[in-house]
Amino acid sequence: MASNLGTARQSQLVTTYGVGALIPVGDQSFMLCGLDSWEADRAQDVNEERLARSLRVWGFKAPPATGRRDMPVTRFPLMHYCPGCRRLGMPRDFGASVSEMTCRACDRELTPSRFVACCERGHIEDFPYFRWVHRDQEPQGDTHELFLRTRGESSALTDIEISCSCGVRPVSMQGSFDRQALTGVAWCHGRRPWLLGADDQACDRPLRTLQRGSSNVWFGLTRSAISIPPWSGPTARFVDKHWDVLRLMDGPELGAMVERLASELRLDAAGVLALVNRRKGLQAQVEPTESELRADEYEALCRGNDVAGSDNSQCADVEVATRVADLVAQVSRVSRLREVRALLGFSRVSPVEAGAESVAALSEEGVGWLPAIEVLGEGVFLRLHEDVVQRWERLPTTRDRVALLHAAQTRLDDEYHRPPSIPVSARFVALHSLAHLVLQEMSLDAGYPAGSLRERVYAAEGQGGFLIYTASSDSAGSLGGLATLADSDRLAEVLERAVDHARWCSADPVCAESGPSGADGLNLAACHACMLLPETSCEERNLFLDRVAIVGEQSGTSGGLIEGR
Repeated sequence: MASNLGTARQSQLVTTYGVGALIPVGDQSFMLCGLDSWEADRAQDVNEERLARSLRVWGFKAPPATGRRDMPVTRFPLMHYCPGCRRLGMPRDFGASVSEMTCRACDRELTPSRFVACCERGHIEDFPYFRWVHRDQEPQGDTHELFLRTRGESSALTDIEISCSCGVRPVSMQGSFDRQALTGVAWCHGRRPWLLGADDQACDRPLRTLQRGSSNVWFGLTRSAISIPPWSGPTARFVDKHWDVLRLMDGPELGAMVERLASELRLDAAGVLALVNRRKGLQAQVEPTESELRADEYEALCRGNDVAGSDNSQCADVEVATRVADLVAQVSRVSRLREVRALLGFSRVSPVEAGAESVAALSEEGVGWLPAIEVLGEGVFLRLHEDVVQRWERLPTTRDRVALLHAAQTRLDDEYHRPPSIPVSARFVALHSLAHLVLQEMSLDAGYPAGSLRERVYAAEGQGGFLIYTASSDSAGSLGGLATLADSDRLAEVLERAVDHARWCSADPVCAESGPSGADGLNLAACHACMLLPETSCEERNLFLDRVAIVGEQSGTSGGLIEGR
């Protein structure tokens, strides 16, 4: 393990550089260690009862950020390259130490290997250079020293050659990224370097070559929840703070304790007692699912909460402008909200859903909590008329276009040998696409960059809305400019501009007329010029988007959700 290596924002340690991810620090590379190695007593508690129950943990903790050497890391990859003597090997082969990663022979700083080998179960190890160079050649002699040389003609893999001092023919890295490139060359050893001292796991998955800085080396699996009444505000914070004591009490003893503690903070004792009893009742119930959490949030947003003192949840309806009232049923100004995002695990090579076998664990032994961050901000909630959505869903052209996405999902499931995915609904495609268009327009007026805004789509049966809210806990903060866009005329202007811009893309007619496209063919009419957002803004990794679902085809043969506006 190393110390005092560099810095990262607290939010990044859940979303970007979570457990098992590779963190570049200068010219070196490290991996964040598992929760077993964290100093949990220095981590601040993050409370969100509904989400904790859903994930079957007792709570959450924010990554420690109180001083030096907060987060434990381990050096990875271990294979290094010396730009002086061109040797390739482990640090010990160069005489390097933990504090000084230099080659003793030529006094040059070592560079971590560009390539790593991963499997779909989250295991990761050094690229098998020795086996790669000897895969079709018998090793000669007993001494083997590897070298890496580049021809300098281009940046292609054919210019990178691996050679061995035993005299075998040098081999380039060409073809090393092919899906079956390492089959018969090396096998997965089940290594989990982020879990210090953990035994290797038995694994039968093939290894894939990846660049250590590529995005598919680590896909964080996160879940989030918006705090809603009565689980937000001063009363909820009071109960969270004293929960370890209150949960053990009952009857008159509990009432007396609540009366005494609440009076000191001028809180309503009856309200505190009701929340304590409700929380106790919830803990005895079955854990809520993701869809049930979303349903609760949707109902809370539709119902609104404009009560003074609800400092983590304040949502008030705004009059809908007449010119968009045929489409929009409700607009709400969310002046205050709180979101908790928790990291459940991660995968490599390809993203997976929660509960999948290939989700890598964050700790060797269950610690009972998960790393999480809270985001305080603002937003705008928009709900469409249910009959408008239903009428569009019944169109034959709608069913035909969504069937293309279903076929792409099936193809991917077969390709990755995984259980069938839940088919995406037409309703989700439309609401998701409209949310992207609206978010892009809001970013131009709200004073936030698009990467600091985030969508939250509510598209289950009977739901028809989305929330655009601030997604960053850094300097972008909560400026008030986003919630202001909920005002009647301003929201109508944003919506009309969004639809107008969706009618034409600079990549048309190719974009509008293309079939399944984008990542794994899970988009239709969507590209970087019209629909795609920064990865931090989209909850579905920029998948399941279709501009035609909103505005219809230019030929008029396919109707859109807002056709004719």
